[in-house]
Amino acid sequence: MNVNQMQRTMSNREFLAKFAKPGMVGLAGGETLIDHVIARAQRHLDPEKKWGQWSHTFLIGEKRSDGNLWIIESDLDMHRKMIRLGAQENPVSKYHDDSFYSSLALLDFGLKDDEVTKVIAGGLELIAGRTKYSLRELIGTLIALKHPRLRNIKNPLQQPKSFYCSAFIRCLYMKAGIDIAPELDIKNTTPEDIWRSKLVREAWIIK
Repeated sequence: MNVNQMQRTMSNREFLAKFAKPGMVGLAGGETLIDHVIARAQRHLDPEKKWGQWSHTFLIGEKRSDGNLWIIESDLDMHRKMIRLGAQENPVSKYHDDSFYSSLALLDFGLKDDEVTKVIAGGLELIAGRTKYSLRELIGTLIALKHPRLRNIKNPLQQPKSFYCSAFIRCLYMKAGIDIAPELDIKNTTPEDIWRSKLVREAWIIK
């Protein structure tokens, strides 16, 4: 994988505007408690027990008639009077806040045009089907991280029509016939597994 490291003189807004393209996978690292919990849990993937760099992942979607690039993701989105738990579409500006999302990466898997269409269409289909965010499955994956032999077998806490973020992204790519991490059960996939996928052609990172 060819990794392009950007300097922090560039903002998240500038980074995404310059490098994000439909079909790419985005990775984010943040400073909240849940970000730190997920990053720490992924230390089991590193021989030196270093924390994972990434706590969330999303798909770069299409540019719409409003001129904005949109993303597709499965997330816990909480506002004052509204909570969305699951598959959703948001403007890429959600990730413009440098203080909230202190690290970003964009992964290019070298998709062909028809594969990009299948991946994005699959995401919109899961949004329309009200696919939920699965905290239970996330807990199952965190347990499996401590016991590597469990990672390639069925997540015991899996639920139908539910995905946490990185399992959701892997599902979308599989709709185009591409398996990012074939050695793992789909619902044991972490953001760090996606970052380490052998299928990544090129990556751009800012942190």
